[in-house]
Amino acid sequence: MEDLKQTIISYSSRDLEQRKNWYSPAAQAYNKARPCYPQDLIQQIVEVAQLSTDSKILEVGCGPGTATVGIAQLGCSIICLEPNPDFFQLAQHNCQPYSNVEIQNTSFEEWELKPFQFDAVLAASSFHWISPEIGYPKAANALKENGYLILLWNKELQPSYEVYQSLSQIYQLHTPSLDRYEDQKTQEYILRQLGNMAIDSGQFKDLISGQVISEVSYTADEYLTLLNTYSPYIKLNPENKDSLFLGLRHRIENDFGGSMQLSYISAFHIAQKVNSEKKES
Repeated sequence: MEDLKQTIISYSSRDLEQRKNWYSPAAQAYNKARPCYPQDLIQQIVEVAQLSTDSKILEVGCGPGTATVGIAQLGCSIICLEPNPDFFQLAQHNCQPYSNVEIQNTSFEEWELKPFQFDAVLAASSFHWISPEIGYPKAANALKENGYLILLWNKELQPSYEVYQSLSQIYQLHTPSLDRYEDQKTQEYILRQLGNMAIDSGQFKDLISGQVISEVSYTADEYLTLLNTYSPYIKLNPENKDSLFLGLRHRIENDFGGSMQLSYISAFHIAQKVNSEKKES
């Protein structure tokens, strides 16, 4: 748990300007290759958080609108905060059909708090970019009494272990530090810790969690585009990345017929705001 907390703090303690622009080199790739949140998961969220057309939602760090589009179909009011200028433009484009969505090019930290305004605060694979000391209290303050914090996560897509073992040889040649495999048990453990952090903040209670496992097929091109969106690859030296990607492409095309089956866990954590009088008592 402490290791995970340190990892999260390492993301959220970066300079705000650096965090705002971190994904700019990969924004188009992110929009193209990152998977959506399954409709089944969205349906569970709607039921647990009691969302309806009358709900008012604040989304923190909407990216290109990966989760926004699924929620927007409800017809509820969504205000999205997205600090990255490239993501902001992509989100505007992707959410164009939904007049109920408003996107603001600002960070959650800089956003002027509107207290007790929202039925739900939503963050999809983004809340770890915000310091826990700021994120949880500010989210709670934005919520109406009994409002919900909704955290969505798409864990990194994983090939089968047999395919990973083959790709591992390429990593060991070029970038051994990136040679890692997360099995389902490990990913579920990480997700549990992320949910517990919301409760440990003292701002939220009654955590409800759920997950859906999806299978997808990616071509070599799509897989390399996907890898380009993960933080360790964004900061990788370009020469190392080129040689790694060339090796991975050859292996996928020669040994796996040019495409791979991948699986990923989509998960939610929903917790209810601890009402102010209960915090004081």
